[in-house]
Parts: sequence; structure tokens; C-alpha cells
Amino acid sequence: MPTRNVVLTEHQQDMIDRLVQSGRYQDASDVLRDGLRLIEKREEREMAKLKALREAAAMGFSDIDEGRFVDVPMGEVDTYIAGLSREAGNKRNDLA
Repeated sequence: MPTRNVVLTEHQQDMIDRLVQSGRYQDASDVLRDGLRLIEKREEREMAKLKALREAAAMGFSDIDEGRFVDVPMGEVDTYIAGLSREAGNKRNDLA
């Protein structure tokens, strides 16, 4: 594996030292590798969220282009959403 020199703050170095001393990690490299794995997983989740948002936006824009939307005046949005919630509850009760 390639070796890298990394500048750490005193806090970061203390944390690495504590984790190694606790026996959870064999050495500083293990701590940093585990940290990078966590970052990689977080990045994958964020990319999946971004993909889902882009797909939802594309679907929404397509619906608008095709005229599949309801134009609700700003002052009536809360009432409209409450009505949708009631409808969803009624449908759920009908299925039960």
C-alpha cells in the first residue's frame, strides 16, 4: 500500500491514540481506514439520495409539462394538504 503523510490536529491525533489504546484498532492506519470506509458509505448514501431527488424532480417536471398538476393558491396550501391527508386516511381505512 502507498504511504501518505497526513497533517492532523492535536484533537485528531489524541482521538486516534485513544482508539488504538482502547484495543479497538491495531494502529493509526486501521483507524484512518475505518474512517474512510465510513465516509465512503456516507457518500454512497448521499449519491443515492441525490439520484432519487433528481428522478423525482424529473417526474415532477414531466407531470407539469403534461398538465398533471393542481394549481393551489398560496393561501390555500395548508387546507389542500390537509384534504389530501384526509383522503389518504380514508383510502387506508377502506383497504383495512
